[in-house]
Amino acid sequence: MNESTSNATFVGVLRDGLRQAPPFRLLLGLCPALAVTTAMENGFWMGMAVIFVLACSELLISLLRKVIPDRVRIPVYIVIVATFVTVVDMVMKAYLPEMHAILGIFIPLIVVNCVILGRAEAFASKHGPLLSVADAVGVGAGFTVSLMAIGGVRELLGTGNLKLFGFALLGPGLPLEIVVMLLPAGAFFVIGFLMAGLAWMQNRQQERARRAQVGAFAGAGGAGAAGGPGGPGATGGAGGGEEAAV
Repeated sequence: MNESTSNATFVGVLRDGLRQAPPFRLLLGLCPALAVTTAMENGFWMGMAVIFVLACSELLISLLRKVIPDRVRIPVYIVIVATFVTVVDMVMKAYLPEMHAILGIFIPLIVVNCVILGRAEAFASKHGPLLSVADAVGVGAGFTVSLMAIGGVRELLGTGNLKLFGFALLGPGLPLEIVVMLLPAGAFFVIGFLMAGLAWMQNRQQERARRAQVGAFAGAGGAGAAGGPGGPGATGGAGGGEEAAV
């Protein structure tokens, strides 16, 4: 039973982290969301870097949470995060030099990304290693999907095509060249419309859930009134019994 409960908790934390989508729901990590999302592939690699740093940082912070003094916890978190960011920066510079040049200063700036420091303070410092890794992977995956969605829309509208790992996903592409989408202003437009769409979908889901709940209560109330001891069937049955007895 303990194993199943642990697995369910792990999956639940992972799912909750994925649903957060930091740029849209938490409004965190907007700097890379605005700066590097001129293409979908840029968002993918930035997201991978954040997932690695977030997972390693949360795991180490969770393991050391009872050792780190409370007064210096934030500086310690920053040092831990900076260590893994340095690893990512050096690896990308060695094996992905072109992407490293595109992402530029925003790789070192992962150190002060509010998503990472926020999860370290809010989750990893209060939970065990397994759940901390689940939270990191879920939040990081949500962040990656958000960046890829923003980058995909901007790239499609700005160039007429989508490219991933050097392959054009739409073949010859579409006759679209809305240059503003490749500029910083385009990022604001896309993020705003995507946030509005997500809010609309969430409101619809909540309205459907509310209607279903009201319908369930109404059905249960009607069934109780019809089959209760004071209902018409019970009264008629009692009256018939008295007439038969007379």
